[in-house]
Amino acid sequence: MGTATSSMAAKFAFYPPNPPSYNILVDEETGKMRISDVHQRDNVDVDVLKLTTKKGNEIVAIYIKNASASLTLLYSHGNAADLGLMFHIFSELSLHLNVNLMGYDYSGYGQSSGKASEQDTYADIEAAYKCLEETYGVKEEDIILYGQSVGSGPTLELAVRLPQLRAVILHSPILSGLRVMYPVKRTFWFDIYKNIDKIPLVQCPVLVIHGTEDDVVDFSHGKQLWELCKEKYEPLWLKGGNHCNLELYPEYLRHLRKFISAIEKLPRLRNVSEQKTTDEEVVVAESSSSGNNNNTTEQVIILDKSRPSTDLREKDKGRPSIGQRSEKSRLSTDSSSREKSRSSTDKRDKSRKSVDRSGKARNSVDQPDRARNSFDRLGDMVRSVGFCNVDCLKQTAAEA
Repeated sequence: MGTATSSMAAKFAFYPPNPPSYNILVDEETGKMRISDVHQRDNVDVDVLKLTTKKGNEIVAIYIKNASASLTLLYSHGNAADLGLMFHIFSELSLHLNVNLMGYDYSGYGQSSGKASEQDTYADIEAAYKCLEETYGVKEEDIILYGQSVGSGPTLELAVRLPQLRAVILHSPILSGLRVMYPVKRTFWFDIYKNIDKIPLVQCPVLVIHGTEDDVVDFSHGKQLWELCKEKYEPLWLKGGNHCNLELYPEYLRHLRKFISAIEKLPRLRNVSEQKTTDEEVVVAESSSSGNNNNTTEQVIILDKSRPSTDLREKDKGRPSIGQRSEKSRLSTDSSSREKSRSSTDKRDKSRKSVDRSGKARNSVDQPDRARNSFDRLGDMVRSVGFCNVDCLKQTAAEA
């Protein structure tokens, strides 16, 4: 099964739009690059860049500046999208979430050179992150990583290496490439995007968004990743949502705004090497697991005591009061779960020999809060683009 699975993953894991949805043009007056076939508002300040990855590919990235932003979103898009398709959505996210935003095309996507693979996407996001640091002076603790579907792979790969990262957002994420195709219970060496093993190692707050009726990446993927998070934030389970329409729900943008607002109020993280177990505390908060779902879950959030607020949601007005567990409860909840995840991860790491190719996924990102006028048009935009190439993926999987 191993050979067949890795071959299948290599065959259909990546679906860049063909032909690409855009070209790169150079403005004769300014000499700056711009993306063709997109309408750019006069008040939107956008840089188009070409970045060289450590794999030798040249990828295209865009950086959208927001003069009043304190945080920067580094966005890894889904499977069947490129920067031309995402441009307007990125612009609206930057505006309505009040963030700077960098988006990039994976190798082999859009006008980026090379061919997409798991390892290439890791090199791609690393190049984008390096650009934020070196070109724009953005600090690690002011960056939020956003990974959609397949983009959750490079997002978590980078997140585990950034101990001072501000936050992570996972949109319809995958447990691993193999688990999208088969309900396997353990990680095999030939699997790709082993997010299930990486999520417990992420030090910063994590928001997970997933549709309950996702027929591409089952809802259980997002739910299990959230349960394995070390530092949880109230998830958004969109009742009836599938893989390609979560941005059409008004709750999507509202929840993102609430998360960004909470993150902005938190002080920057200390370096993890300086943290001690005695500096941590566990807070249990009762929260609704989605805007549409009446189910409640007990939410455990592990945060540094140096922060003035122990719950990301504590600062939101009208939230329930928050209680603390005893030290004994904290130890049993924190230490045992972390030791289990570490030991299982170590065993899997020893059995791994090589890693490459990728699992499948999807695409587009983002739509309206009905109260926001300019954001309303994203609904039609998302519907018209048709990011998902699900039928192609299912057919190829069936043949394999």
